[in-house]
Amino acid sequence: MAYDAKLVAEIVDRVMKECNAAGNDTGPVGISNRHIHLSAADLETLFGKGYELTPIKDLSQPGQFACKEQLTIVGPSLRPIEGVRVLGPVRSASQVEISRTDSFTLKVKPPVRESGDIKGSAPITIIGPKGVVTLKEGCIIANRHIHMSEEEGRSFGLKDGDYVDVEVKGERRTTFYDVQVRVNKAFRLEMHIDTDDANAAGIGNGFKVKIIR
Repeated sequence: MAYDAKLVAEIVDRVMKECNAAGNDTGPVGISNRHIHLSAADLETLFGKGYELTPIKDLSQPGQFACKEQLTIVGPSLRPIEGVRVLGPVRSASQVEISRTDSFTLKVKPPVRESGDIKGSAPITIIGPKGVVTLKEGCIIANRHIHMSEEEGRSFGLKDGDYVDVEVKGERRTTFYDVQVRVNKAFRLEMHIDTDDANAAGIGNGFKVKIIR
């Protein structure tokens, strides 16, 4: 059978470009368990004057790290959740990030928010070895979001504050809608979801997902 070599070459080239483009639309997942960010003042209240955090592991985003320090959180149910990891570095305001499942245990009603947006969020009490901090606001459920560097944002054709859908082909195939894009020169490509979302989709850390623009 006769065939047009030029046409075949064009088809192969187009298919390869489409495959590469699809590959560029994928990114890894990072699963966030419940955790605490502390202000310098609250750190001293909980651990003592002059106390400094003890880093034990760098996180995927540059400058962020998990700490040796763990605390107890308590809500209106008076059923404590112990061993909640502190993440560093210190922030201007303390923040507790939990899952919806945690909120049922604590009997708190945290809003779904971008990290750092704590105005009007739920109150929570943090218990440390040297003291107690009761936050009038600061407990949230972190929204689903994707970190990207500026270069990665340009590659995806996305900018800071955009929203995308994300297809997950895990044990329980699903699509996450309205996932916030966060672009910063210090970020690295990674989608962050909490344990509830990860368990619902049957996926773990490093699982590759597809960004749908």
